[in-house]
Amino acid sequence: MAGKVNENEGEVEHTNETDAELDVSNSDVCTKYREAGKIANLALQGLVLQVRPGARVLDLCKFGDTVVTQKCSTIYQKKNNGKTIEKGVAFPTCISVNECVCHNSPLESDTPGEQLSEGDMVKLDVGCYVDGYIAVAAHTMVCGKQPSVDQPISGPQADVLHAAHIACEVAQKMLRPGNTNSQITKVIEKVADDFGVKACTGVLSHRMKRFVIDGNKAVLLREDTEQKIEDSPFELHEVYSIDVVMSTGDGKPKEMQSRTTIFKRSVDKNYMLKMRSSRILFNEVNTKFPALPFTLRALDDERQARMGVVECLKHELIHPYPVLFEKKGDYIAHFKFTVLILPSGPTRITGLKSFEPDTVKTEKALSDDVNAIMSIASKKKKKKKRTST
Repeated sequence: MAGKVNENEGEVEHTNETDAELDVSNSDVCTKYREAGKIANLALQGLVLQVRPGARVLDLCKFGDTVVTQKCSTIYQKKNNGKTIEKGVAFPTCISVNECVCHNSPLESDTPGEQLSEGDMVKLDVGCYVDGYIAVAAHTMVCGKQPSVDQPISGPQADVLHAAHIACEVAQKMLRPGNTNSQITKVIEKVADDFGVKACTGVLSHRMKRFVIDGNKAVLLREDTEQKIEDSPFELHEVYSIDVVMSTGDGKPKEMQSRTTIFKRSVDKNYMLKMRSSRILFNEVNTKFPALPFTLRALDDERQARMGVVECLKHELIHPYPVLFEKKGDYIAHFKFTVLILPSGPTRITGLKSFEPDTVKTEKALSDDVNAIMSIASKKKKKKKRTST
């Protein structure tokens, strides 16, 4: 979700000269991405069934991580060249409710803990990796409310859901060799304007590589004076996490008093830590989570980890994923999916169906400009299929 561009993706310890990165032109790599995608989707589907009034956010987060971990344990059990294939949670499960935008993954010590209520707008966020190949996904739903044709979701909630859904469709269609990241950003801005909502600042869709969840190549969801990225074209066989967050507010989420619980090792930073709790935490992170995000909940001693994380943050040994909020009463829609850029076209391997169109009714409509762009992208897809046959 939101986060800075990783400027040191080439320094991840898992890659070396004898273990060169392979892209999705390799069938084995493609299979591993798809397996990770299947597990991420299973976790997301399971979470959807668990979202009900009274459910604890902490329990849902633990459930999502457990599904990913248990499903990963059933695949690739044999060693490869004497090595066990690494697999598991690529991004800790987050459950962000109402105006909470992202990265909400509470700890056991957060008692009594947040519970869901009827009508809450709930964002579910999961991630899985197999042999370092990552698949992520996010979904938005309304707790306890089963929208129907007779009783559809309407008003601002419907507007923001439609805007996020269409932005996802546009991004996928445009994710083709030769198109650029800035082109997608500009079209998403038009979609947000059409539905009277705002794309959230600070949200990046990253190119992903083996053990790299936030590569240098990225797509800004919304142009911002404080955040710039280099304009770059997409290329065949790249993999992207497309991350779309729309808000009925001003689209400028901020940190509040909620505790940050998700972090990632900064692979280019080193420091001789003074506190014993900090050294224990840092050693455990280097052993268990040298490249991918983790939650303090996943460490051996949560209390000790909460103490040790302060010094690690002070010296930038770890990068935080803060919990972000819009204003109370704002509606947030978050969808995320993983896309492989294949010769047949951009192929989505994660993500659930956003909603049934007849159950989410908006009075807003897409402008002719966006419809034309989507039409052109669809024609390119059909043309490509014809020429490939």
